[in-house]
Amino acid sequence: MSFTIIRQDITQMKVDAIVNAANTGLFMGGGVCGAIFNAAGPQKMQAACNALSPIRTGEAVITPGFKLPAKFVIHTAGPMYRRQESEQCARLLRSSYIESLNLALRKKCKSIAFPLISSGIYGYPADEALQIATAAIKDFLARNDMDVYLVIFDRKTFAVSEELLESVESYIDNHYADSHYISRRTFTDVEYEMLEEPKAEMLASASMMPSPALDNLIKKLDEPFNTALLRLIDSKGKTDVEVYKRANIDRKLFSKIRKGHGYMPGKRTILALAIALELSLDETDDLLERAGYALSHSQKFDVIIEFFIVNGKYDIYEINEILFKYDQPLLGS
Repeated sequence: MSFTIIRQDITQMKVDAIVNAANTGLFMGGGVCGAIFNAAGPQKMQAACNALSPIRTGEAVITPGFKLPAKFVIHTAGPMYRRQESEQCARLLRSSYIESLNLALRKKCKSIAFPLISSGIYGYPADEALQIATAAIKDFLARNDMDVYLVIFDRKTFAVSEELLESVESYIDNHYADSHYISRRTFTDVEYEMLEEPKAEMLASASMMPSPALDNLIKKLDEPFNTALLRLIDSKGKTDVEVYKRANIDRKLFSKIRKGHGYMPGKRTILALAIALELSLDETDDLLERAGYALSHSQKFDVIIEFFIVNGKYDIYEINEILFKYDQPLLGS
């Protein structure tokens, strides 16, 4: 179970089903629709669609994928955008996503890829279309397990909330250091002098410093990562299912993390768990440290995550939208 925004040609997606932003007559069109028909084999696809047409706006039907890597194509008719009828448009657009997802579920699909429906020639503002798509997919995944992809062909057309984007950009401007950033904590003058010592001198100093016996150090190991994670889940009053769904990670991966047995997840997965648990910045730092990681102001990805935590914004889908906009890796699976 995961929701991923990806830049890709939807006709190349190796998923169980891809979604075609269709017209109500299910005729071969231009844009994404035309690309899907051409890749599937236009004559066979049109014949299959003719047997199912027409459909109403917000409805979805399914055909074979024919020559496509995907087994199925789900055809849904999104609304043409009319500002004076924005509420009805939003309801119909949401229906296109939910009807497509439910149809995929009935066909036992484990993965599905969507375009951003109605955001092309149908004129739906891209940022509003994205919000509706994300909300519909999020609600579906709260009750069902499926890998869902939102396929963006051109990153330049990907639009997020301007207000949020401006806030993130301001935070990055104030906190992002291109180089020579060490950590958020304040160093003393003596520590800075030590950091500036030549490497040879530092090694010599280290060799002369007395060190505790290895056995004593091992006995004083901090709480291991997976123990700390389980403690946090209990203290935050959350269930395992709630945590891995909110973290946008697969149940099997979460089970592997929970059991431990020497397995250590990557930094992005740990940050996804921190977001799911709504940890403070200090709590996030502590959890990362137990896995040998840290947040750094020399990494734009880290600064963006820090912005959301500091501002108490824990919607992983919203975070991933901003990460995608900045061409950064996403959180979760």
